[in-house]
Amino acid sequence: MTEQKRPLLRVVRGNPDDAELAALTAVIAVAASAPAAEPKPPRRSWWGDKGLGVRQPLRPGEGAWRASALPR
Repeated sequence: MTEQKRPLLRVVRGNPDDAELAALTAVIAVAASAPAAEPKPPRRSWWGDKGLGVRQPLRPGEGAWRASALPR
């Protein structure tokens, strides 16, 4: 059996000249040779972060009550 290879690019509209086709081919070749980006791990919400439930040690002293309400 003879397998027919489908063309990589097909012009649907317009009449691109040789320079335009060469530029498009170069962009596709560079994009195909670039390594795939690794997906970012999902961001954990503060509600699900178990580390926030661990209490910090108490630090008694002047202004400690005010500092206890500040974000860490």
